[in-house]
Amino acid sequence: MKYKAYVVEENEGKFSGVLKDLDVPQLENGKALIKVHKSSLNYKDALAASGAKGVVRSYPFVPGIDISGEIIECSSEKFSAGDKVIATGYKIGMAEFGGFGEIVHLPEDWVLKSPKNLSHQHAMSYGTAGLTAAASVKKIMDSSINNDLPVLVSGSTGGVGSVAVGLLSKLNFEVHAITGKPNEVELLNNMGASKIISREEFMSEPAKALDKGIYCGAVDTVGGDILAKILSMISNNGVVTCCGNVGGMMFTSSVFPFILRGIQLSGIDSAESSIDLKSELWDLLSDEWFIDLSKQTKNVKIGNIGPEIEKILKGNQIGRVVIDHGE
Repeated sequence: MKYKAYVVEENEGKFSGVLKDLDVPQLENGKALIKVHKSSLNYKDALAASGAKGVVRSYPFVPGIDISGEIIECSSEKFSAGDKVIATGYKIGMAEFGGFGEIVHLPEDWVLKSPKNLSHQHAMSYGTAGLTAAASVKKIMDSSINNDLPVLVSGSTGGVGSVAVGLLSKLNFEVHAITGKPNEVELLNNMGASKIISREEFMSEPAKALDKGIYCGAVDTVGGDILAKILSMISNNGVVTCCGNVGGMMFTSSVFPFILRGIQLSGIDSAESSIDLKSELWDLLSDEWFIDLSKQTKNVKIGNIGPEIEKILKGNQIGRVVIDHGE
């Protein structure tokens, strides 16, 4: 029995993807075979597809860190054939063939039953990006910070940032969005941002040791100098979450925001989060925190994923990309 997959191959140091027929693996103990209905495109998937060092162990390989589908077969009684499931993160699309294939063979401990009211489309319009945004927002909400001041989101047109803008707006925060794409003002307003700040304007002056505390918190998806400046602008007892490094892996900050204002800097790694936390976040996203991402989500067939990979690597991707499998 065969299934179709977007396979990334290496040839003389160059990486390329091609749609191929692969053999369905034999079910192993502790694993589940899953028919993938939808997947999504994330930055890590694009890195895997481009041969970036340290992402995938070896090639040929099938990327895709997100899947939404149904159980074909499971080695235990944890799942039954036909159960609707979600799997995101862990080593999916890194050590195990991922969601760029019509079938995945995953450890059952990485797999969750989908909330009943969450469709495959909605699940993958969130994907790991949405789960990361939700984890970031949960950190802010759990701190019980006062929302009298605005909250800041960097990288706001990206996958994580765009969902974070929508979630925070739904939860009655005034959201200010930093973006390097000032022509996307209308889209960001529709997402729920009340003020759009161009990245160039925000970074026109270097970060101070301590600036005016005009934000109650922030979701930073960028890192680098932008994170350093954000920290200086957070008010007393505020929270900043950090989940990205496209702006740089290193940043230089003062201790003043931490010792004079008592702010918190919280790292977010939704990929390796406990399965219990993921379950809690999916329940929130399917119910109380549900937001309609249809206007910021593009659907593509798996055979047409190549150009979308190029876009996300160049920083030109807006919102989310959902991958359709089958006819």
